[in-house]
Amino acid sequence: MRVRPISPDRLVAELAGRLAHAEAPGRLRVAVDGPPAAAPDTLAAALVDPLRAAGRPALHVRAADFLRPASIRLEQGRTNPDAYYEGWLDEPGLRREVLDPAGPDGSGRLLPSLWDADADRASRAGYQDLPAGGVVLVSGALLLGGTLPFDVTVHLELSPAALERRTEPAWRWTLPAFARYADEVDPASFADVVVRADDPRRPALVEPTRPGGTHSGK
Repeated sequence: MRVRPISPDRLVAELAGRLAHAEAPGRLRVAVDGPPAAAPDTLAAALVDPLRAAGRPALHVRAADFLRPASIRLEQGRTNPDAYYEGWLDEPGLRREVLDPAGPDGSGRLLPSLWDADADRASRAGYQDLPAGGVVLVSGALLLGGTLPFDVTVHLELSPAALERRTEPAWRWTLPAFARYADEVDPASFADVVVRADDPRRPALVEPTRPGGTHSGK
């Protein structure tokens, strides 16, 4: 294993180049996984324009727009780390509206947002067509180790100290969920690309990465 420091701009360029040359039946389904403190949404959004410039239509979907309604999500309280880990994300909805339509036999008609968690109602977003050969980037936390079908997985890894330091005080109750994720799923052991992101100004690629695949921990 080699840890290679890289600038944020170079990281985006290298990831975009890799994804632009990756092939999958239908469309390429990419997970950009990491705690909010690692800013997976920011990285995924930064990949869209370089992919389009390389001739790959791209759509960014945030897992935060596929949360379950508050009546289900917060049934065990607003700060329950086990509920956050096990039940905040609407995995069936994300699969039905995004990942399956982007799969080998899918229509390419994707819904970029299902639920507005702030308003606690359906987002009322319109469907978007992603052509064959396109790339859908799904960003968010706790995406790996379950049943979600991804073709390429990127994991943004933070040390426990960095995660605690960079997590907003109001969200530190989620730290046990991420400790459980690291212990039970260990996404850094199987993600296609692992990025150490303790310092957002100085990320580092972990090489070589291991082949991705389904992991049964979560």
